[in-house]
Amino acid sequence: MVYIQLPQDEERQLSFYLAMEEYVARETDVRDAFFIWQVEPSVIFGRNQLIENEVNIDYCRRNGVKMYRRKSGGGCVYADKSNMMLSFVTSSDYVCLTYNRYIMMVVEALQKIGIDAKANGRNDIMIDGRKVSGNAFYHIPGRSIVHGTMLYDTDMRNMTACITPDDEKLLSKGVKSVRQHIALLKDYTTMSLDEIRRSIIQSICETTMTLDEEAVRKIKEIEKEYLTEEFIYGNNPRYTLKRKRRIEGVGTIEARMEVKNSIIRDIDLKGDFFLTGDIDTIRKALKGKRLAREDILSALPDNIGDIIMNLRKEHIAEVLLEKL
Repeated sequence: MVYIQLPQDEERQLSFYLAMEEYVARETDVRDAFFIWQVEPSVIFGRNQLIENEVNIDYCRRNGVKMYRRKSGGGCVYADKSNMMLSFVTSSDYVCLTYNRYIMMVVEALQKIGIDAKANGRNDIMIDGRKVSGNAFYHIPGRSIVHGTMLYDTDMRNMTACITPDDEKLLSKGVKSVRQHIALLKDYTTMSLDEIRRSIIQSICETTMTLDEEAVRKIKEIEKEYLTEEFIYGNNPRYTLKRKRRIEGVGTIEARMEVKNSIIRDIDLKGDFFLTGDIDTIRKALKGKRLAREDILSALPDNIGDIIMNLRKEHIAEVLLEKL
């Protein structure tokens, strides 16, 4: 494993590190790469999420919390200087196996310093049954990118307010509720954040590669896409029906459909699910089909679980026909 570092130690925004992942994946021949980064208060939401459903946009703007969309699936997370963000890039087409490998590397690195971390069934790393790290991944040809949070300490009020209504009463309850479900590394070790960071790097990586200024320039070019309003806010398709359902082991799926005379004219799928393939395959399969269970099941590909992790055709039918 190669640890990737920058030529200068300076503060950068979250979008730069997302672009850095892409640069390492597309432009270097490093088989297995890893790096850790920290940012000023930011929220980052998944590729298939609607920002208005996930982020308290007004609060973020008022309080200087930056908002970013990533290219992986999963849910909305908050980051600040009191936690770490981890990135793993590897030469593999097997996304799920790569993802599991990454999770176990991080778990073992924490266990080496006496923290009893464990992996759960979906995408989290847990301590005492509470979440300390949430992770997500995406795939480009020949390469897989996995990234995630690692909570050491954090501004709980900011974390909660960024993704909940700006109401003092609800916010107070939200902070208490979130704190009950997350773990902070500082409560399980006397090591500082910097000491843990160094220990994780030493546990996972054997060598170091320093990018040059030309690489930084190319990263900044890639970063421009992440900073466009079109990428951050997305295009909300026209729709006449909206269906939403949470599916165990898959996540929340929200379907927005334009339906006329019971025919699906257009459809868009949003949510915190994990993509392992091209979601347009599902959209194209359903366009022009009748909004009926048998038509939906016959139109969808049998390998739909290779597109959205753990999904079955019956799940899509349940979502689209909800409340009908």
